Amino acid sequence: MARALFMKRTIVPLPERVRYMDRLQKRKAYYANAGCHFWVFEEAALNGAFIEFTEAPDRVTLQTALQAAPDQVLDANRIYQEISLS
Repeated sequence: MARALFMKRTIVPLPERVRYMDRLQKRKAYYANAGCHFWVFEEAALNGAFIEFTEAPDRVTLQTALQAAPDQVLDANRIYQEISLS
């Protein structure tokens, strides 16, 4: 099966940044335990504009992790699957 990816964009006001970073650490640990990878990027030209990526080896693993996530995931069915370019 092809790898699967979920993306989430978030704008975090400066006063909320510390709390957001704490939640990101917890998410990373949760997704690692669920068999997924979790990355976060911040837009270089706009502090507080983040995009989170959650990736799994397949759609079922990712969907299961998203559905059981401690933070509610809006639009959890919007999963992207890797395609072959060969």
